[in-house]
Amino acid sequence: MFNGVIPALITPFRDDKIDFKALELLIDKQLSAGVSGFVLLGTTAETATLSAKEQEEILKCCAQKINKKVKIIIGVGSNSTASTLSNIDMAVKYNPDALLVVTPYYNKPNLSGMIAHYNAAASAKLPIMLYHIPGRTGQKLSIPFFDELLKAVPAIKAVKESDYDIAQIAAMAVKFGSGRLEYVCGNDDLWPVFLGLGSRAIVSAAGNTLSPAFIKIYNLFTQGKTQEAMDVFRAVFPLITASYFEVNPTCGKYMLEKLGFCTSEVRLPLGPLAAETKQKIDAVLSASARDLMI
Repeated sequence: MFNGVIPALITPFRDDKIDFKALELLIDKQLSAGVSGFVLLGTTAETATLSAKEQEEILKCCAQKINKKVKIIIGVGSNSTASTLSNIDMAVKYNPDALLVVTPYYNKPNLSGMIAHYNAAASAKLPIMLYHIPGRTGQKLSIPFFDELLKAVPAIKAVKESDYDIAQIAAMAVKFGSGRLEYVCGNDDLWPVFLGLGSRAIVSAAGNTLSPAFIKIYNLFTQGKTQEAMDVFRAVFPLITASYFEVNPTCGKYMLEKLGFCTSEVRLPLGPLAAETKQKIDAVLSASARDLMI
């Protein structure tokens, strides 16, 4: 279902308003680069700071611009099942290929609650990509927990994995990656690791800027040119690291501003980058090959 590079789109702002011209430009550049799809209204989009009206305006703009050229995955998750279902009601109007549903954050559901939550989301009869990001949700799902959840909710077709426990990542790929589940990379700095474990897709925040490099890595790896893929990864790794000098998407937006695509503006509670962070990013950008970036 999912292959290649799928950027999790930012929301460009100008004077606290959505900059739709910049958003359309970014989509055009990503399509030209060869991305396989987009995640809309993910964490990287600062969705928590967007009104319902703004979210729908973004979906309408993006759906029209993408025009079924590539796949669309819409983020709908929250830590309230009722709110998640409301988000799904809005999302289905734009014919997504899948729904991205994060495990509910802060309230840490038990197994029965998690099963009921995802079965409620499955009522939309669309494939679900479960988003597993323990660092943000405060809940790491064990493999036995995953096993029971996947048995109970057949609509979960993929997991966007953003944990950093390499042993569990490998065990998940071994147990579920042979057909039951598409195991999607959610950590930009682990892209070659996931490829080596059989993953064939990445949902990438840094892909807003670095999709050409990630696409090169994917194409080389799937052609069996693993050393060449690693050479590209070595070249882009300083840019990946710079993308997270401060919290996502602050650094990525600053890079895009430096490249002329949009402002670096974020919404509270995120704030502007420290001056020293900007200087560090500037140094990395100036030392990096331009063809690694959009």
